[in-house]
Amino acid sequence: MNVAETTRAGALALVLAGTAVALTGCGERISGTPVAQSATAARHVAGALADLLPTPQRFPARYPAVVLTPQAAAAAAGDLDGVGAGASVQPVSCTPPEPDPDGEPAAVAVGSDDVRRATLTVELSRTTEQLAGVRDRLAGCERIRVGRAGAVATVTTAVDATVPVGADDAISLRRTVIPDVGGAGLTQTMQTSIGQIGDVRITVTSMTFGGGSPDQAAVDEMFATAVRGVRGG
Repeated sequence: MNVAETTRAGALALVLAGTAVALTGCGERISGTPVAQSATAARHVAGALADLLPTPQRFPARYPAVVLTPQAAAAAAGDLDGVGAGASVQPVSCTPPEPDPDGEPAAVAVGSDDVRRATLTVELSRTTEQLAGVRDRLAGCERIRVGRAGAVATVTTAVDATVPVGADDAISLRRTVIPDVGGAGLTQTMQTSIGQIGDVRITVTSMTFGGGSPDQAAVDEMFATAVRGVRGG
C-alpha cells in the first residue's frame, strides 16, 4: 500500500471507529420484494471473491477507494451492520450470525469522502443462505440495543419498499446507529443494498456521520457494478 492508500485507509479507520441477466440501466430500482428460487442461493459462482470485487478504479471519483486486507475487511463489515464482532445485543435473538471461520474471507473495497465524512463500501461474501433468512431476522429487530467495548448504542433498521434490480434477490435497508454518549456528531446513518447471486452476497453501503444523508445514487451505481462483476458481464 502506497502513501496515498495508507492515508485513505487511515481516514476510513477514523470514520469507522465509532462503531446471465443484463442490467436494464445503472442504478435502476423497482418496488416490491423479489423472491429467489430455492436452488438459486446454493449455486456456486466460480471465481475468488477478491477477483469478483470491483476495483478501486470503478468507484465514483469522489470516493477514492482501497481494497481492505481480510482482517480489516472483517472489522469493516461488522461495523456496517451496526453491531460488530464481540458486541452484546438486546434482544439476543437479533444478534447477527458469525461468519464461517473456515469459509472464504469476504472481499471488501471502501471509498472515502473525507469532506462529507462519508464512506462507500462494497462487500462480497460467500453464503448458501437465501436473503429470506435476512428478512426473517429483521422481523422484530427494527430497534435493538448494542453494547461493545463499554459503549452502548441504539440501532434502528427499516426495510425500503424499493430494491435494486439485477441480482437474483435483493433488499434495501436504511439503518441508524445512535450512541448513548457522544452527541449527534457520532450518529451513523447508512443506506444499504444487499443482493444475492448464487452463493455470492453483494452488500453496498453508504455511511455518513452526523446530519449527512447517505449517497443513494452511489449505492445504486456500485451495486450495478458489483452485479455485473459477479455475473461476469
